[in-house]
Amino acid sequence: MLDKKTLGLARGANFASLATLMPDGTPQVHVMWVDADDEHILINTEVHRPKYRNMMANPAATVLIMNPDNPYEYVEVRGEVAETVTGPVARSHIDELAHKYMGVDKYPNPITSERVILKIKPKRIFSFPPA
Repeated sequence: MLDKKTLGLARGANFASLATLMPDGTPQVHVMWVDADDEHILINTEVHRPKYRNMMANPAATVLIMNPDNPYEYVEVRGEVAETVTGPVARSHIDELAHKYMGVDKYPNPITSERVILKIKPKRIFSFPPA
């Protein structure tokens, strides 16, 4: 089970930085919407995006979620993609995220390929201030 602080930041309308590794080993970082179930950080993306391809080749990822009202309050989750979810569940989830972050009922951007939820299982969580 994720700790209370991690769940609070991930389930709130807080942006996250997602770090993955490119095929040549260089890091790539994206600002992302984020969510969580009880045990995983959830990232919703599309299967044609580099971040998805990066994590399919190397499942390691780091997610940093900051409190926008106090950027000195954050959690860093280092882990690996443990599961992917596609289909109607992933499509519905992006609508939920659009509501959380934008206040709209349906994700307004065109979907180019297929939505996918990447479930990141933490191996290490660091929080500041410490939980």
